[in-house]
Amino acid sequence: MIPFTPRQRKHALIWLSLFHVLVITSSNYLVQLPISLFGFHTTWGAFSFPFIFLATDLTVRIFGAPLARRIILAVMVPALFISYVVSSLFYNGAWQGLEALQQVNLFVARIACASFMAYALGQILDVHVFNRLRQLPQWWAAPASAMFLGNISDTLAFFFIAFYKSPDAFMAQHWVEIALVDYSFKVLICMVFFLPAYGVLLNATLKRLAAMSGQTRYNFG
Repeated sequence: MIPFTPRQRKHALIWLSLFHVLVITSSNYLVQLPISLFGFHTTWGAFSFPFIFLATDLTVRIFGAPLARRIILAVMVPALFISYVVSSLFYNGAWQGLEALQQVNLFVARIACASFMAYALGQILDVHVFNRLRQLPQWWAAPASAMFLGNISDTLAFFFIAFYKSPDAFMAQHWVEIALVDYSFKVLICMVFFLPAYGVLLNATLKRLAAMSGQTRYNFG
């Protein structure tokens, strides 16, 4: 855990919580929008969820693993509520009107439930893996390992809970293929685009937080 001041930790908590909520909300909405990628079925959600591991990594570094787990679980409630509202109002990529909130959308509610189970499972695993590896001198070891294990657990759990025998015929038929493509694409994004920039993003964020109260800047490169 990084020895930030109470003021720095407060700023970090606010921004990291907002980041978690943003990624969960966008992913729960985008997963409803299927696309074809190189002849395989997947969803737009595959592009957004990998960024949650940056938020998780920073949360662990700043607050430590025990508190990080509580923070991660705590943001789930507002995130799922917001994602349900957004997904209901813009169901299938189209504005449904405020009357859409007057009745329960079971398809969207099932996605929210699956998101909670999968996100909690994946992120708790991610925190545990990261907490064991964060002491290594290689900065990439912890996030890379956490991404692989976190992705495979949350992807399989999410798609099974959300779309197995779903009322949406397309998702019910193709959920296994979509899950496999989604996992492969998440790993590809993390390894090709995310990890190379991870050290830069991590240092920039931590230095920014430290600069808020004029403290010594930490280098994790």
